[in-house]
Amino acid sequence: MVPLSVLDLSPIVQGRDAGEALRRTLDLARHAEKLGYHRYWLAEHHNMPGIASAATAVVIAHVAAGTSTMRIGSGGVMLPNHAPLVIAEQFGTLESLFPGRIDLGLGRAPGSDQVTARALRRGLNNSADTFPQDVVELQAYFRGASATLVQAIPGAGLNVPIWLLGSSLFSAQLAAVLGLPFAFASHFAPDQLYEALAIYRREFRSSEALPRPYAMAAIGVMAADTDAEARRLFTSLQQSFVQLRRGKPVPLPPPVDTMDGLWTPMEKAMVDHAFGEAVVGSPATVKRGIAAFLESTGVDELMVTAAIYEHAARLRSFDIVAGVRDELGPLNSAK
Repeated sequence: MVPLSVLDLSPIVQGRDAGEALRRTLDLARHAEKLGYHRYWLAEHHNMPGIASAATAVVIAHVAAGTSTMRIGSGGVMLPNHAPLVIAEQFGTLESLFPGRIDLGLGRAPGSDQVTARALRRGLNNSADTFPQDVVELQAYFRGASATLVQAIPGAGLNVPIWLLGSSLFSAQLAAVLGLPFAFASHFAPDQLYEALAIYRREFRSSEALPRPYAMAAIGVMAADTDAEARRLFTSLQQSFVQLRRGKPVPLPPPVDTMDGLWTPMEKAMVDHAFGEAVVGSPATVKRGIAAFLESTGVDELMVTAAIYEHAARLRSFDIVAGVRDELGPLNSAK
């Protein structure tokens, strides 16, 4: 099977705090490393009561220090929130501390609402419209070839792989033009998955960073010993997403036996659509779902995420997915 990786938003669960979430993140990372997962990424989100990874570079250092073999990185850093020089220095520092293990995934969205964006000091000239220029500037800092003669120290001359992340066609096109690896966020925005992959592969230009296109997609996988238990675990994320869309984000709530009465028909349709690529079920169900996704997308790597309230159940979910990977084996890898 293709390489299997983890996306972790370091969920803060109801009744616990960020410290507990970060300890659980490290425990999951160590667990994933033992299971042979390839990389472990953390995501930047701000003003979210249910996400503890806002200071993404700091959390990456926490996880990298507690593991030894997996690649650790961002999935992603929201570049419009930061000066490219600062990101080059942060990830240059990480690469200096953990050589050969750091990835830098870049997103174009702010990862927050407009009020929070203003609190991040994002001015009128610091918008997503400058994203392509900011990526090129960031690349220049790692090459040590900044046009302004400013050097990223640490950073200059270090090999920190840059990925472009996206949930639309924009980053797919930019990744193709710049010859960078591309990751699609189909775990919450699956609409343009297949078109983005097609554009990326068709328009890809080889570069020093990458000789041929390399595409990864992220999906939610909630695995348990039975389909019924997996569906129950999934209700935590469903409840959280409904509250987010209502403009009232909350810590990840405990699962419930039924979502009846907790969402409107329109909200249910919205959640079902957003998680249309999610795989939820027993080992056999998960195996069929992952195999079908790999067959239909042909991705070079699969990243899975699971926002599960109970930590033991979350660990068990990643156990099951690793077992599916081993069962599928190389003969069932994507084309």
